[in-house]
Amino acid sequence: MATEGETWTTVQNHDGVLSFDDDVDHPYGDEDEAALEAEVNGNWTPQEKALHEARLKAKAKRRVRKSSSRSESLSESLSGELADGDSHSPKGKVPVPNDRKSRTGKGRGLPKKGGAGGKGVWGAAGMVYEVEEPDVKDPNYDEIAQGDTVYATVVPELDERELEKTVNPIVQEYFEHGDTKEVQMLLKELNLGHHKYEFSSLAVSLSLEGKASHRELTSRLLRDLVGKELSESDMARAFDKILKELPDLMLDTPEAPQMLGQFIARAIADHALPLAFLDRYKGKVDCDHARAALDRAAVLLSMKREMVRLDNVWGVGGGLRPVKHLVKEMNFLLKEYLVSGEVKEAERCLRDLEVPHFHHELVYEAVVMVLESKGDTAVKMMCKLLQAFWKIGLITVDQMNRGFQRVYDELPEINLDVPHAHSIMESFTDLCYQESVITKQLRDSCPSRSV
Repeated sequence: MATEGETWTTVQNHDGVLSFDDDVDHPYGDEDEAALEAEVNGNWTPQEKALHEARLKAKAKRRVRKSSSRSESLSESLSGELADGDSHSPKGKVPVPNDRKSRTGKGRGLPKKGGAGGKGVWGAAGMVYEVEEPDVKDPNYDEIAQGDTVYATVVPELDERELEKTVNPIVQEYFEHGDTKEVQMLLKELNLGHHKYEFSSLAVSLSLEGKASHRELTSRLLRDLVGKELSESDMARAFDKILKELPDLMLDTPEAPQMLGQFIARAIADHALPLAFLDRYKGKVDCDHARAALDRAAVLLSMKREMVRLDNVWGVGGGLRPVKHLVKEMNFLLKEYLVSGEVKEAERCLRDLEVPHFHHELVYEAVVMVLESKGDTAVKMMCKLLQAFWKIGLITVDQMNRGFQRVYDELPEINLDVPHAHSIMESFTDLCYQESVITKQLRDSCPSRSV
């Protein structure tokens, strides 16, 4: 029997005899021991007693292992690491994970490093970091990128389809404002690449379908682009392409060969094309239309050899012309009409001037020419011309009234040179009113001799 304070354990040997071992500690309490003694002293066989004791031990081990496995393993690992790594750790203290207090036991309970340490912390307030030199052993180290890096916006190069869609609106808008600097600014924002020369060919092709003023603006644009956005070689390539496409251009513009010849002559005079451009084609042109264009350019250059530029090759139209020049053109138009009597030709010449806002000058010059003429022929012809322009809408009511009113205001001065100016004016206004050229109010406002 075991004495007080000792623990006995029954063990079954190979012969089936139970023995007791006092070196093994029981993991169960006093109540379990009492129940075990009662069962051992009972009528159980030795095998049943040994089996029952083994079950109790296994049950106790499972209960102990389940409750203390986690805490015990964590405390053992922390105590082992701290015991080896930190010799200043106070005895009897087990460090707690994520503890920010000093482990020496001498601190005031404040955070370590004044709050400047730890995960996700940038450092103490006012701390200045020095520039770190790149590490050559760093896997992300780039030897080329360590120099001065320049960042720039990369614009993709335009292909042929996108080039035409982009350039056409620029050229059409230029025909409205006529500012070459704005076109230069827009071209700088585009990446034309090796298709740069096609801008000139597209501009010339569009101007061939437009007015004379558009062709004049295009010649000025080519002159201003050379040396800045385009070179002489780019311009030569552009005209080479147009010469090859000339048969197709003639489908829409039958006068394309003559116009292209004028473009070439103007470009050479403006130093946009090299002087040797025409020499390259001598005896090497098979297309009759291209030969006609080159011959036209050669003739113009030979006629204007003493001139620096062929400024009047397009007959500068629109508001770009001086007022005096427009007045001379309208005078010449009216004189030619009095000789030929062709209203259609006079209409074409007036439209080519491209100054619809200045048509009142034509009315003024026509009335003055009637006052200065002799006989009734000029009176009837001018009335017929003004009537034709009135019916087709080439001259509006305001322009007609303004032209006549200008003559009314200057009639006293005109009367000094033409003594019968008042009577001629009255008869002419009556005729125009009968032909529905002017209104009754305008006729009645005609000054008489007595005024």
